Amino acid sequence: MDTHLTPVIAGFIPLLDSAVLVAAREMGFAEREGIALKLVRETSWANIRDRIAVGHFDVAHMLAPMPIAASLNLTSLAVPMLAPMILGLGGNAITVSADLWRNMAGWGAGPDGDPVSTGAALAKIVRDSGAGPEARLRFGVVHPFSGHAYELRYWLAAAGIDPDTDVEISVIAPQLMADALAAGQLDGFCVGEPWNTVAVAAGTGRIATYKQAIWPDSPEKVLGVTRKWAEAHPVTLSALMRAVSSAADWCADPANAEPLAVLLARPEILACPVEVCLPALKGDMQLGRNTSRRIPEFLTFSGGARAAPSPGHGQWFYEQMVRWGQAEPSAEAEASVARIFSPGLYQSALGLENLPRQAPARLFDRQDGTGG
Repeated sequence: MDTHLTPVIAGFIPLLDSAVLVAAREMGFAEREGIALKLVRETSWANIRDRIAVGHFDVAHMLAPMPIAASLNLTSLAVPMLAPMILGLGGNAITVSADLWRNMAGWGAGPDGDPVSTGAALAKIVRDSGAGPEARLRFGVVHPFSGHAYELRYWLAAAGIDPDTDVEISVIAPQLMADALAAGQLDGFCVGEPWNTVAVAAGTGRIATYKQAIWPDSPEKVLGVTRKWAEAHPVTLSALMRAVSSAADWCADPANAEPLAVLLARPEILACPVEVCLPALKGDMQLGRNTSRRIPEFLTFSGGARAAPSPGHGQWFYEQMVRWGQAEPSAEAEASVARIFSPGLYQSALGLENLPRQAPARLFDRQDGTGG
């Protein structure tokens, strides 16, 4: 390692949206900013949370709601955190078993990932089954404090399904989702790519709907950092964000989709075939064995102003924590969330004078911007 470079250790989970950190290291963007970026692959989001809390990691590829949960003392090993930069927008999907999809299609589920028709079809199945708790449909999410959990719950609730009583929701690592579905341990799951595509390619799963259809252009992963580390290493954090911003622009270039897929497919990163990485990177999603759809914004990377966090993003996640009984409402908590998702550090690092005003969250069943 070049002794003139500043070492930074980053934890990540094997998902496509770890791409910006991978590209920052592998394509030289970090080195150009004076950073020796070391990536450590982890197996679960709980491990990411715990290892950054105890100082094993300096920064991490992190679920957007996790810094909020940690700062509000809602998780174990909770420490004050920041989300100074967005690493990716979109990228999740809700996949159901092939058998459940056939049933949903019989009840009118649209083939193109429409959350309204698919939710309505699932609601009819749940209502008409009359099954007791032991026979409830089982869904998997990657962490209780995740966009996946809130998107799944929002979609279910919008269809009239109570996520806490009508179905069973459990936590499972992303890379195990497709296997759990194939083994019959789950009826469906919400996870980031490429693990939906893995289930579709195996013929065991079918994508019912996806994040971009539920909450368009919403943040999925952030650069997570403890407040303590950020305050102790402001110059290093600024340099890292510039490197990652440049890497995000490289990842966003359609011409780089195939080399990026090759990079991510490596054994030490995602350890999966290149062909399962490409659909989301290119926006050509295979929703089912015989159904494909062009979704250019399914997963997007971008540096510059688009990677700036917004207090409004954090506010929606916090509202979901309150809605589902994970947090108590308070003005103090709301102020904390606004600080966690403040764009100030990122704006200063990149020299951005003015950021576009962030529009309110507009979810698929709301047109008034409330998104509740």
